[in-house]
Amino acid sequence: MLEIAPEKVGHVIVRARAFDAKVGAWDASETGETGDNPDAVLENVGADPMQGELVAFIDGLNVDEQVSLVALMWIGRGTYEAEDLDEAIETARSERVNRTSAYLLGIPMLADYLEEGLSKLGYSIEDAEGDVM
Repeated sequence: MLEIAPEKVGHVIVRARAFDAKVGAWDASETGETGDNPDAVLENVGADPMQGELVAFIDGLNVDEQVSLVALMWIGRGTYEAEDLDEAIETARSERVNRTSAYLLGIPMLADYLEEGLSKLGYSIEDAEGDVM
């Protein structure tokens, strides 16, 4: 059983999407200075308030909620199937060594994986995100 309210997951999804939406820092075609690093054209500010809000929200969740959030991301990513939710939760609990927020924010496509995980478990994504938007 998922031990986090879908609305809280929806909050993380909406905020993670906003955090992932970076804007171009400059026109790379004008400078030609991107080299081998395509991410060089993305703006990345050190003190991103959206990141701070997301970190605080995830860190403010209790351990059961954080573990469920990780398990849900794994299900959405395809590491586990929906019917393996209990196993995913136990694995997330036993492998919990770092801050959950640092782990999750290091996952590309976090919002997509959480959304897919909710869907695979039969939750309405619109209902989960509805109160946040």
